[in-house]
Amino acid sequence: MSGYARPTGSQPIEMTDMREVHRSGENETRQRASSISTDEDEEENDALLTDPFEPFGDVEPATGNILTFRALIVGCLCGTLVNASNLYLGLKAGWTDSANIFGVGYDTDRLLGLTSIIGFAILQPLTSYLTSLGYQSQHFGPQENNIVQTAATAAGGLSNVFVSAIPALYQLGLLTTPSKDFARLVAITAAGGYFGLLSAAPLRKFFIFQVARELRLIFPSSAATAITIRGMHLAASGAYEARQKMRTLAYSFIFAMLLRVVSQYAIGILWDWHIFTWIASTGFMADTAMAIESWGWFIEWTPAFIGSGMLVGMNVAASFVLGSILAWGVIGPYLVSHGLAFGKEAASADGLVSYFSLSAEYADAQHPSPRYWLLWPGVVCMIAAAFTELFCQWRVIWIAARGFWQALKTRRQKEYTYTTIGGEKNLANEDDIRLWMWLPGLVVIIVVTCFITSVQFEMSVAETLLALTLAFLLSLLAIHASGATDTVPLSSLSKVSQVVLGGTTQGSASIASAQRLNLLGGALTNIGANQACDLMGDFRVGFLLGTSPRLQYAAQMIGTLVAALVAPTMFLIFASAYPCILSTEDTAGDGGDYQCEFPAPSVAAWRAIVLAVTRPESPIPRSSWVFSIAMAVLASVMVLVKNLFNSTWNRIQPYYPNMMIMAMAFTLPSTQYGTAMLIGAVIASVWKRKWPDGFEKYAYAVAAGAMAGEGIGGVINAILSGIGLDGGNFGTTVGTP
Repeated sequence: MSGYARPTGSQPIEMTDMREVHRSGENETRQRASSISTDEDEEENDALLTDPFEPFGDVEPATGNILTFRALIVGCLCGTLVNASNLYLGLKAGWTDSANIFGVGYDTDRLLGLTSIIGFAILQPLTSYLTSLGYQSQHFGPQENNIVQTAATAAGGLSNVFVSAIPALYQLGLLTTPSKDFARLVAITAAGGYFGLLSAAPLRKFFIFQVARELRLIFPSSAATAITIRGMHLAASGAYEARQKMRTLAYSFIFAMLLRVVSQYAIGILWDWHIFTWIASTGFMADTAMAIESWGWFIEWTPAFIGSGMLVGMNVAASFVLGSILAWGVIGPYLVSHGLAFGKEAASADGLVSYFSLSAEYADAQHPSPRYWLLWPGVVCMIAAAFTELFCQWRVIWIAARGFWQALKTRRQKEYTYTTIGGEKNLANEDDIRLWMWLPGLVVIIVVTCFITSVQFEMSVAETLLALTLAFLLSLLAIHASGATDTVPLSSLSKVSQVVLGGTTQGSASIASAQRLNLLGGALTNIGANQACDLMGDFRVGFLLGTSPRLQYAAQMIGTLVAALVAPTMFLIFASAYPCILSTEDTAGDGGDYQCEFPAPSVAAWRAIVLAVTRPESPIPRSSWVFSIAMAVLASVMVLVKNLFNSTWNRIQPYYPNMMIMAMAFTLPSTQYGTAMLIGAVIASVWKRKWPDGFEKYAYAVAAGAMAGEGIGGVINAILSGIGLDGGNFGTTVGTP
């Protein structure tokens, strides 16, 4: 909710100190293990987790072929649901989960465990039932369950670019229509996905074995997933626990899906509570109430973002709300009152003003809307935080470079060994991913990518190779961040790639060509780094459970193919039902004012960067530029403080604002999402404090079900809109402005 909520990736959650997270990660994985284990297993779990860099020694070995059709089907179906949900959430507020919304990740966007719970709840009783009928059915063990989760990870990825770079290409007029471009969208998505997969394969030994201890790469959510799988298959109560969580997930999913579909027919009653519009209708302080309403302050009962708030925790949710208050409650009104930004009257209600336009009239340095003015401080702040964080992570760059140099110099990677509980085991065995399994494919995919970008998108070979090189280099940082902190700063890394690519196009003969390179190159970087990072987490789960990396690799190949088809298809459905996603205009085309249901803040951020680095004249209002510099300095200082004074980080972490999240609120003119997340965070905090056992068992199932359910409900709404059966034609607007 890549996330998961994502905010992902997606996910613009800042990296925290690796040592602190290592300690907290071990504690969290212990807590999660206890929620699924019997009392007699708890001491053994603690013993196993004393050294998180050793595989489990009590997991039953695989019997027979674990790369089964049933495991792939269940995994890919879960991944498909994730893809649809990610696209919905990403277009709504820029949040995506890193391919696994059905999970038990805590306070992050890496949600893994419930995919394996779904697999266990479905396939374990199915196996027993078929066996009772006399059919020969292979035993469903932990390694096959790992294949379910691996396939879901791969199949649920690749949606990030469809809530960022791809819509930005359409908004700038660089592509035609999603239906006409569908084939080349599939091609570029598959190329980036397989590049990320094939480039991650040789990194498995490096990150899982060679530098794991030195960099403290425990991959907390992946470790928790492995413990979840192990606990279900070892404990006598495993089947019962899985069924209970599956039932909770299903109830939450169905409720959220039905609410999203039904609410469109009574949007002002069941979904959006425009409290200030209601106050204005009574005549009490009508002008003040409508002024507040104009800035987007209302409550939305969105299960997805309430669930997201339950997962990301109080710090992230509060940072989001704080950013919204500063942007749309303080700075925005100040700009309008001093003539630095401008709004336009809305036709839908008397006294209502639109301050969120990005149309040509209001996306100008001389006549900006508040949204356009505030977009730049938000984007510049995120870029500054990204580069500062990059500087602070010099150690991983140095260790990675040193490790690769030693590997090339000695050519002895295959002799690297690790010690298991039962003794030593050489990794150079028949289950390793050998050179011939990834290098030829990597060469082929690079050639194919160059061909696709050249023929379909008019990019040069050199430009494509630069984008792929950036994807590989940034994937190293993304994997490190995921392993050490359980977060993936994909949004920050993508902005780094945009700035670098923008520097190579200065003086280009064609602005359109430079913009196309920037967005497509950034998209390739985003896809490749995201897929590589997600799949390295799968390898970590497989290492702990003793799953064959070759079979995981095969499942990833199949899942990536599914994702390359599903993600563009879901984008086509949404873009067809909601054309406003592809446009910066705010009107329905007949002179009627309305705000697009999908603000797509990531799209606005990507488009802003490409305009800034490709236009000969500055598109930024001078006052906005000055404030952007101040925000950038503040963000850099706060990131440096976080990284340099880590001895006190444990004490200040709960109260330290997350600058990436605050900055993202400047790009999102929809305060209701921050409010919903804060509601979810408060619910989770109270639940965890009052009923900790119930929280550990069911909180993540409730949140994940709510997020997935609303996402699928959004897909259903898009289909209903496409056939003319949506709330716009048959619903009531009672309670809305």
